[in-house]
Amino acid sequence: FDPATPEHLVYSGKIGLRDPIQVDDEGTTVEAGKLVLSPTRTYAPIVKKIFETVDRSKVSGMVHCSGGGQTKVLHFSQPGSHVIKNNLLPTPPLFKLIQEQSDTPWKEMYKVFNMGHRLELYVDEDVAQTIVDISKSFNVDAQIIGRVEAATENPELRSLTITSEHGEFS
Repeated sequence: FDPATPEHLVYSGKIGLRDPIQVDDEGTTVEAGKLVLSPTRTYAPIVKKIFETVDRSKVSGMVHCSGGGQTKVLHFSQPGSHVIKNNLLPTPPLFKLIQEQSDTPWKEMYKVFNMGHRLELYVDEDVAQTIVDISKSFNVDAQIIGRVEAATENPELRSLTITSEHGEFS
């Protein structure tokens, strides 16, 4: 930041970087600053293994959800498709903290943030579990989070429905 910035404007949040944040039901805490700085994984080794194992024709697309959140897929899906995300991973503590401190509506949180999962693969159903198993072999949690169906309301548009612990958003 600019050293000429008045001190009272440097940080205006309610949580300090050294404040403990509870991250699980057992009461484990992590400093807020460590949550923000937690490392981002590279998915290259996982994707490499997937392409060595799975026929590429069964992979329709991959979306890295950073920089567009859970709605980023709408930029890449086909007209007439309805993406349904109804089995998302639990919301990590960092995103709960951001929402709580900013009072941002959950719908907006899903538009802006990856909400704890950063890479989506759109694949044939018969290879989905194989891909989940490959990811887990790298100690990266993965699961089938939804499906893609034909849009029923308007076959010219792309649509998305997110159902999570925080509500349903379209």
